[in-house]
Amino acid sequence: MLLAIARDLTAALASEDRYARLLEAVCRVVPCDAACLMKLETDVLHPLSARGLLPAALGVVYPRQEHPRLDVVLSARGPVRFPADSSLPDPFDGLVAGNNAHAVRHVHDCLGIALSEGGDVVGALTFDAFEPGAFDGLTPEFLDMLAALAGAALRTSALMDALVRRVEHRERVAHELQRGIDVAIGGSLIGNSAALQRLLRDIAIVAKSELATLITGETGVGKELVARQVHASSPRGSEPLIYVNCAALPESVAESELFGHVAGAFTGAVRDRAGKFEVANGGTLFLDEIGELPAAIQPKLLRALQQGEIQRVGSDRPHRVDVRVIAATNRDLPREIERGRFRADLFHRLAAFPLHVPALRERREDIPLLAQHFADGARRRLGTGPIRFAKTALERLAAADWPGNVRELENVVGRAALRASFGREPDEAILIGPAHLDLDAVGQEGATSRAEAALPLRERVVAFQRQAVMEALERHGGGWADAARELGMDRSNLFHLARRLGISRPQRARGEEPSAD
Repeated sequence: MLLAIARDLTAALASEDRYARLLEAVCRVVPCDAACLMKLETDVLHPLSARGLLPAALGVVYPRQEHPRLDVVLSARGPVRFPADSSLPDPFDGLVAGNNAHAVRHVHDCLGIALSEGGDVVGALTFDAFEPGAFDGLTPEFLDMLAALAGAALRTSALMDALVRRVEHRERVAHELQRGIDVAIGGSLIGNSAALQRLLRDIAIVAKSELATLITGETGVGKELVARQVHASSPRGSEPLIYVNCAALPESVAESELFGHVAGAFTGAVRDRAGKFEVANGGTLFLDEIGELPAAIQPKLLRALQQGEIQRVGSDRPHRVDVRVIAATNRDLPREIERGRFRADLFHRLAAFPLHVPALRERREDIPLLAQHFADGARRRLGTGPIRFAKTALERLAAADWPGNVRELENVVGRAALRASFGREPDEAILIGPAHLDLDAVGQEGATSRAEAALPLRERVVAFQRQAVMEALERHGGGWADAARELGMDRSNLFHLARRLGISRPQRARGEEPSAD
């Protein structure tokens, strides 16, 4: 029996199997009708495996202050055997399986062993028998060896469980980071305007703290870039930044997504799953579009912020988490509070240090820098030479209203770079002029060409086709095959259409050659 336990110490077993095999080996040599292996956590014993007990015995926990026999066992330096007439209640009275009605109601012999490892009590082994004197043949030396090996097995399993949880946590973090890597790479706040410099100063101030931060601003101003810069400049910068889009969370799954769930909590919950708070433990959780968070979830988020505790769906045990929360919204949250759509206490907790990202029209002097930055990115994607702007093109960009802000500017520059590069040799320098800009798409006053609006229907169709082809190519980084698939046509037909639309000698991209026909 001792050899079997020793072998299991080094075997690659799941925790449940390790506990069951330990108890099975012990019960082969200890003459008992029931046995239980329990783990000690903060003065509470949790059953890990049992033999001869009813299922109800495994479904509860055993605080030592409520069970005097267990308290005596945990406090003793060696095995404790209770006499049949002991006045202390047995924790398993009525829970021992068997046909003897009297014995089921009252256990006659009870033995308990505290399990220690490295001087710390880590659990307990308990044995119950119907008949008095069942344990008379067990020597103290044997019980001491049993306790030492069982304690080592319990600690080994606990260490292996911790290692598995650590690996699973790292895997979840890697998965979350991979999902957001396209956003994380290459993003930066660019500009020299006074408005942007004030924002950068506030970021530097709040980054060094642990305060929750609420980032506000219009769509497309770069709120996520601000969140990433706050995290990167913080003491948690080497830990994960986990992104959650609250607008994409249906109310039915929002709680599980944020706080996790246990197996069986709802239909489809086949195993335990950690939520985003647990994945972000030690790092930062970025809650984008926080104004869209379902009202039913807001009190639970408030509890997580106030107490650092979360509770998985279907579980009655809280989890402590160490997470810094950064939130962002383009909504007017004070107005949402007045309308009863957002909790005032949650708003004040999130806005411990608010950051407002200025709209692009409030920092027009930054537009030339931003435009050149986006043009450089387009050059790398398209494989062209240097891309520059004509003075008149920059003037038109600076005069636009930009309701979509920086994101919209990036799209306009990308389309302009694609238009200007058509028909040019690889590595040839490109100049973006006013004709390459589709500023009418951003609502600029007077930007729509009256001449184009007066074109005959046939020419309008041609203009529409040209626009559709160029936008498809832009979305796929100049890839003709991908653009053709999006447009629902063969690549050779797309080349023919491009020539017919006046897009002569299409630039080769991604190693593609124009069709011979």
